[in-house]
Amino acid sequence: MNYELTIIVPLYNEEENLLRVEEELKKYLKIALKKTCVLFVNDGSSDNSLKLVEEICRKNTDFHFISFEENQGLSAAIKAGFDYSKTPLTGYIDSDLQTDPEDFNLLLKEIGEYALVTGVRTDRKDSFVKNLSSKIANGIRRSFTHDGMDDTGCPLKVIKTDYAKRIPMFKGLHRFLPAMIMLQNGKTKQVPVRHYPRIAGKAKFHLMNRLVGPLLDCFAYLWMKKKYINYNVTKRDE
Repeated sequence: MNYELTIIVPLYNEEENLLRVEEELKKYLKIALKKTCVLFVNDGSSDNSLKLVEEICRKNTDFHFISFEENQGLSAAIKAGFDYSKTPLTGYIDSDLQTDPEDFNLLLKEIGEYALVTGVRTDRKDSFVKNLSSKIANGIRRSFTHDGMDDTGCPLKVIKTDYAKRIPMFKGLHRFLPAMIMLQNGKTKQVPVRHYPRIAGKAKFHLMNRLVGPLLDCFAYLWMKKKYINYNVTKRDE
């Protein structure tokens, strides 16, 4: 189908959201700036999510899925999406639809010279505690990575797939995508996007794993940065 963009949709126990996800993504595919397909990554859901995803993909030729045997976490789901993406660009959006698929076009307009363009949520509709913990976590991460990003947790991103496939993977990866691109000497940019309250399903992150997890992951990032191998081949024997 000559797709140019694959949108990864990681999900874990999101049966209440999936039909809305289907409708919103179908609407986006009609106005997308690039020929786009959707890849659901079912992270070992224990509810009815997999059955719904299978039905959605049967009805829509631009929708596909992979499913884990058991729950592995968000970073693993994103990693699998990168691994299975076959298009030059790969996007990412959460299945809670707190960001708008239409805003992918805002990111696509900027992707040209950049390896990654990420959304930054404006006028966030989360609780005070969630907003505060995210702000603290972002501050901790910036102090370690110097990535200049205000909102790496924003679940709306577009990344050039060749960069995505070279990212060394570990749990907590989703917080460090811009920093991982910078290790490859790739350029990153953030663009304001809309944000909405969660209207169905349950949030998978809480105060402790928004603060303690990012702090521990920062030390893992520093170790990786010190050991990271990056090279560019300038000439080869054909």
